[in-house]
Amino acid sequence: MPKTPISERMSRVFARSRELALNPPQSSFDYDYQYAIKNTYSALPRWERIARAMAYAVVSQPVYVEPEDKIVGRVYYYKEKPSEADPDFDIRSVFRKFRIENSADRPDYRELVPYGLITYDSPGHIAWNWNDLLIYGTDGIRKRLATQRVRNASDPKAPEFYDGVEIMLDALDEWNEKHVVVLEAMGKTEEAEICRHVPKHPARSFRVAVQCFFMQFIVVMKENPHGGNSPGRLDYYLWPFLEQDLKNGKCTIEEARELVEELFIRIDERLYYNDGWGESVSLGGCHANGTSAVNPLSHIMIEAFMKYDLTHPYLYARIPKNAPEDWLKLCADYVMNGNNRAQLLNDEAIMKALVHNGVSAFDATNYYCGGCMEVGIQGKTSDLLFTGYHNIAKLLELCVTGGYSLNDGKQLEYWVCKPITEYPTFDEFYESVLAEAKRIMWANLRHEDELSEHLEAYRPSYLISAMVDDCISRGRNMHGGGAVYHDYGASFIGVPNAIDSLIAIKKAVYEDKLCTANELIEAMKANFDGYETLQRALLKLPKFGQDNAEADAIAAKFSEDICGVYAAYRNRFGGNGKPIILTFNWAAPEGAKVGASPDGRKAGMPIAQSMTPQGTSMTNGITAAMNSCTALPYDCFTGGASTMWDLDSSWATEPIAEALFTGFFKQGGHIFQGNVTDDETLREAQKTPERYTHVIVRVGGYSARFTNLSKHIQDEVINRMRHSG
Repeated sequence: MPKTPISERMSRVFARSRELALNPPQSSFDYDYQYAIKNTYSALPRWERIARAMAYAVVSQPVYVEPEDKIVGRVYYYKEKPSEADPDFDIRSVFRKFRIENSADRPDYRELVPYGLITYDSPGHIAWNWNDLLIYGTDGIRKRLATQRVRNASDPKAPEFYDGVEIMLDALDEWNEKHVVVLEAMGKTEEAEICRHVPKHPARSFRVAVQCFFMQFIVVMKENPHGGNSPGRLDYYLWPFLEQDLKNGKCTIEEARELVEELFIRIDERLYYNDGWGESVSLGGCHANGTSAVNPLSHIMIEAFMKYDLTHPYLYARIPKNAPEDWLKLCADYVMNGNNRAQLLNDEAIMKALVHNGVSAFDATNYYCGGCMEVGIQGKTSDLLFTGYHNIAKLLELCVTGGYSLNDGKQLEYWVCKPITEYPTFDEFYESVLAEAKRIMWANLRHEDELSEHLEAYRPSYLISAMVDDCISRGRNMHGGGAVYHDYGASFIGVPNAIDSLIAIKKAVYEDKLCTANELIEAMKANFDGYETLQRALLKLPKFGQDNAEADAIAAKFSEDICGVYAAYRNRFGGNGKPIILTFNWAAPEGAKVGASPDGRKAGMPIAQSMTPQGTSMTNGITAAMNSCTALPYDCFTGGASTMWDLDSSWATEPIAEALFTGFFKQGGHIFQGNVTDDETLREAQKTPERYTHVIVRVGGYSARFTNLSKHIQDEVINRMRHSG
């Protein structure tokens, strides 16, 4: 598909942005916040101390405006954190500090962490209703606060929340006004007039709406500087403004295209050194009535992004039921020519899983991807959507051995599950695996409840909470019961590995008697050295990914059961555990923690990508592998299930890519992604990285510049199966 050329102005904007990305100006934000916490506002109540210190730091930021800027607003981070930060008020580490303190008297909890069975929290991964500012402006939100103050007059806690929101709205307006002063001094009267209007008042045009979005976005990202925070449905909420401008002749498609390009360049500039940060945009999709919401701006955004070697924001395309043909073709173009940055989502299947999890059908249509692919509801989800991961492949290993870790030879002191030798039937062993999973997962979920209570007081997040339903009407921040959906999500990694191991155990030990349970353990301890005959027999057993009915039945049952264990938990606000199938960049490092597996896999090999079958198991081609994948009960993957399909570029074409993802979606699959760059190019990039800085690859939950990745992650990408039919 032909691309529109980069204009002269955008060439200059992009070049200047790269200069700033490589040598960013300094920001005093963290220092200002800590200074205000420890000095200016130290005598105030905790809630007000946090709100006023945050507002002080926002307003104290320097204003940076470049001569070519049409979109105004720049913020930068220090490369080092303040040396004397108050740990109780450190915006970024409040999660980690709580985790460490909470586990200080929990040795049973701590021993699980090094093996990826329980992991540290990952705050963020939230999309909020920033479109409220486009519709109401900060003045309109203040009026809503005034109304709710009256309605909640008898609630003793609500005034604190409303006061905190007003303090942050004032800070947003004041920092924006500083830009007006600078713009006027520079003679940029048009930009000054726009910033004088928004975010205080409702947006009145596409350009004004883009400016309003960006100014609030960078301030919210100062208040909540966590990876995975997302603009969400950017095209959906901005399109009505562009549509009206086009009708009235106030804007052309080319002018809109340049604004989109500048917006994306600006976001990438701030995050240039952190490809995995994950500020994602969910494009297309459907309206609340189920009809396609794909619009010209959806197309403009993908086309604009493909013109530049950017890694932010992530652009993910939602494929609605009865998607327009030109949208499908653009998505196929994005897969094949988008520098390995495409991720496609199946609206119908994902919304069905959300409804299965208790989300209303109306809300499900407004889903987004937070960060990598974690599915939430825009403006109605708290930011504990992604709380870490559980290494299911390692869990199964320890269940087989009775808590003996093969990679380091340690016996876990507090392990409960007995070794497989103690279970006379496969069903008894299988139930013991689920029981151990429940013990570990629920311990983590109970911690999240405690963390949620802690964050209600120590990270009230007033500005973003003002744009999350139903915080204003309830008078509570998103951690204190304000969010409509307060679920805790975690990624289950290595599930396909665990499935193949369960299949092997069932067949080899209990049915075909290829070996005893003890012989299997000894072979695993030896990494199959001296047990090569047994290893070959194990490798020949049916695998998930071969379109084998027996193997796929076990895969479906285990997927449903392990997700059911997690989803059965009910937290302090009635939410539950939300299984997310995502491998991010953990395939290699987490695989290194797993010893030899019952399916014949050697120790330390990377685990499978998300819900994609292991490369060694996809022996019957991509169609068979997809058939196995779509035989799973996707309703249980209530946080979304991603898959990775790397394609041989000498075989795959845009029509083939379109046939693959549309077929996968018709069968119920959730998320389609993958690479098309050949492995030889990537090997050359390892040898001479300076010549390949433009190459971007799909790592797992995100795309990154290949030369920026560590070698073990590079090797994992290189060694993946590339499908050729």
